[in-house]
Amino acid sequence: MEENVRAGRCVVAVDGPSGSGKSTVSRRLAAGLGARYLDTGAMYRAITWAVLRSGVDLTDAAAVGKVAGEVELRIGTDPQGYAVTVDGVNVDREIRGPEVTGAVSAVAAVPAVRALLVARQRELITHAGRIVVEGRDIASVVAPDADLKVYLTASEAARARRRSAEDAVDVAATAADLARRDRLDSTRTVDPLRQSADAVELDTTELGIDEVVDRLRGLLTERGVA
Repeated sequence: MEENVRAGRCVVAVDGPSGSGKSTVSRRLAAGLGARYLDTGAMYRAITWAVLRSGVDLTDAAAVGKVAGEVELRIGTDPQGYAVTVDGVNVDREIRGPEVTGAVSAVAAVPAVRALLVARQRELITHAGRIVVEGRDIASVVAPDADLKVYLTASEAARARRRSAEDAVDVAATAADLARRDRLDSTRTVDPLRQSADAVELDTTELGIDEVVDRLRGLLTERGVA
């Protein structure tokens, strides 16, 4: 994709809870902008996979941080298709499994893990120059000087339907898991999930992906960075 990346800095920060449409919207927006794409959640999932594989106690912050600091994590930034590897092992499928999903909020709450990955994310953003970054704390922590900050949200029912369709699991079970993750992510001590004061909130409950992307392109055009 290198030859398709346009010149000029443009950083878009997309935050919001699971099931709000962040990943699909961010990838499509990045492709349309000729920009890079960074899924920060995949980075936390990859570290969680490594922690689970190591067998350390998830409640032992020091041990979790040690694992995070020792693994070699690589993540692609091509919106058309990217790979996530840990110590040379492709973990694209593994990090989306139920075991990682159930543990990622706990691992992501460890200060040492967040410090490590935030630093890495900032490096990737600086190197890309033109990039759409999605996660939980992009506008508030990772890229507070982003050209556009967006907080995507949706009703609990819509989020549960979307995620259960993706994972082929029961809607009620998905809704319960999303509520659990929302609670953990929004109440953690370090970098909790929250809407940045200067972010544009967009409710995607009744909107299609193309509609959301078009609205974001419009906001970028208004700022002169599309």
